[in-house]
Amino acid sequence: MTEWPVVRLDEIATVERGKFSVRPRNDPKYYGGNIPFLQTGDVATATGIILNYSQTLNEEGLKVSRLFPAGTLLITIAANIGDIAEVGFDFACPDSLVAIRPKDGVNKDWLKYFLQTQKSYFESRATQNAQANINLQTIRPLKVRIPTFPEQTAIADLLSTWDAAIEKTEKLITAKKSQRKGLMQQLLSGKQRFPEFTKPWQEIKFADIFKRVTRKNSAGISRVLTASGKHGLIDQKDYFNRTVSGKSIRGYYHIKQGEFAYNRSAMKGYPYGAIKRLDDYSEGVLSTLYLCFDFSSRNHNSDFFMHYFEAGNLNRQLRRIAQVGARAHGLLNVTTGDFFNLKLKIPGLDEQKRIACFLNNFDREISLLQKKLNAYGEQKRGLMQKLLTGEWLTKPLEFRNEQ
Repeated sequence: MTEWPVVRLDEIATVERGKFSVRPRNDPKYYGGNIPFLQTGDVATATGIILNYSQTLNEEGLKVSRLFPAGTLLITIAANIGDIAEVGFDFACPDSLVAIRPKDGVNKDWLKYFLQTQKSYFESRATQNAQANINLQTIRPLKVRIPTFPEQTAIADLLSTWDAAIEKTEKLITAKKSQRKGLMQQLLSGKQRFPEFTKPWQEIKFADIFKRVTRKNSAGISRVLTASGKHGLIDQKDYFNRTVSGKSIRGYYHIKQGEFAYNRSAMKGYPYGAIKRLDDYSEGVLSTLYLCFDFSSRNHNSDFFMHYFEAGNLNRQLRRIAQVGARAHGLLNVTTGDFFNLKLKIPGLDEQKRIACFLNNFDREISLLQKKLNAYGEQKRGLMQKLLTGEWLTKPLEFRNEQ
């Protein structure tokens, strides 16, 4: 490992706290102008560059704040401690953010990457009051092992190639998800069809093809599930890091892989509750607050209905019948009878299979891109650990010749 000199952060960069000297902070006479006023939530970006902002100041607001130039590095010192990003425009910010500007002889991108490796250090030194925070006395004396300027530049250039790959992959994932959403809405409503299918779709009752699952947990199943909008039916221990069920789960519903459950609670992205299929486990148990069901016969494609429910095709009907219960833990007051009387407009089995196959292929492509993104992130973290400590050298001249 190369022995680089150790310096304090405030020896190689200016470290200044943001400013907004008004109480209360929400006084409307200071807001609404054209001066970006960054908040802690604006700093956590995947690319490490802030290009958007959630609030603005007017000229009166700027009088009680201060302006920082584009290219400044920001670090959060309250709430989410230690998030680091570069700002792509002139801005103002409150004292929950610290502005860092490298001095001559310090590569800004190298310093940003170094500070990103210090998040856990900053978090470990946060005070635990009503809101976690750190102060300048924690940041300014931070010890920095600093290489030569050419080495800083080479490290920053190398890591930026990983950032470029990460950003490109994220954009691909976003584009794929957007394309999938549009096609899903068209295909699952019958507005767009594959040319080989011309037979009209049928309108049927939910109860015509589904039956309720009410088997109780007499088998002593211990895996308690919860329905998450993002993760589907997932073990409570994995989701909450603990079990939040009651002491006795013998009366819970026992569901098996391939069966569905309707969570009658509104959640992000699912204003009228979420229907999820049990995919990741062979079986599990659910609170009786859930409405569980399965096919009455196997003349339908399960994947088609998984996509059909995920597309929110029942939302319009659920909105008409759902009311927030005054009791029952804020559940939507969707009765079993109303639920099984919902109408479904669906194609025949062959068209169900064709649509499901098409959407499944989209999901596989997105999953592969997500794995690639995760791999890039892991590779970058490994490189940062080696390069920013001097364990590995870049050999800048040789590296550039290879390009």
